[in-house]
Amino acid sequence: MAELGLNEHHQNEVINYMRFARSRRGLRLKTVDSCFQDLKESRLVEETFTADEVSEVLRGLQAVVHSEVESELINSTHTNVLLLRQLFTQAEKWYLKLQTDICELENRELLEQVAEFEKAEFTSSNRKPVVNNVKPKLAPLNEGGTAELLNKEILRLQDENEKLKSRLKTLEIQATATLQEKSKLENALHSLQLEHGNQKDFTKAQDLSDLENTVAALKSEFQKTLNDKTKNQKSLEESLATAKHDLLRVQEQLSMAEKELEKKFQQTAAYRNMKEMLTKKNDQIKDLRKRLAKYEPED
Repeated sequence: MAELGLNEHHQNEVINYMRFARSRRGLRLKTVDSCFQDLKESRLVEETFTADEVSEVLRGLQAVVHSEVESELINSTHTNVLLLRQLFTQAEKWYLKLQTDICELENRELLEQVAEFEKAEFTSSNRKPVVNNVKPKLAPLNEGGTAELLNKEILRLQDENEKLKSRLKTLEIQATATLQEKSKLENALHSLQLEHGNQKDFTKAQDLSDLENTVAALKSEFQKTLNDKTKNQKSLEESLATAKHDLLRVQEQLSMAEKELEKKFQQTAAYRNMKEMLTKKNDQIKDLRKRLAKYEPED
């Protein structure tokens, strides 16, 4: 079976479009056939016709068929423009610039390959119809998917940053509660010291020591939490900076690739021929202006 060098999803999309085009072509051919049938039924009722009558009949038929074919060609062009618009719109959402090679549209080898593909797809008795109830939007095209991967990594890092911010906010609330508890304990300790004065009760002194140890442990835990948050924030910022640098580098590579493609196009035979034609036209225009200048009246 002929292939177009596309993945399964894109090949199915091509088949759906070809099915649409075949349907439109079939309807238009039926319309042209009906033009001839109407002519037979309405005009060809006599046994003999003069040359002028035959010419008139053919002119009328030509006008009708010309109108039908022109209408179909215009509609086909507009349909293709809408198809290109869908692709370009999806590409612009990813800040991509797609390019088309008009010269490839007249490549006989590729056209024959498409014809073989259509024949293989629509004449095989075992071919199952392509069912596409869900119509997902096409993914943008890019150079190897590098830009898309970088964008996904940036989105992932941003999501992780939001989670860290949420966790930091929770830790700040816990730290505030811990500081308030610490303040209450210090006030209680101070009140207890004032109440008992210089008494040397071992049990009470032990309780005060335990209380101080608890406060110190809470303070140490809070400091550790703040340090961990600072390290995570710094690591996240470095990852974001690296991802942005990679994205800028890939964008620069894409720009260089676009310039290289434009340079290659300028080296094609079609471009050189067009440039040569424009040069000849400019020379002809200059020559005509010189000739006209000879006939202009002098001031």
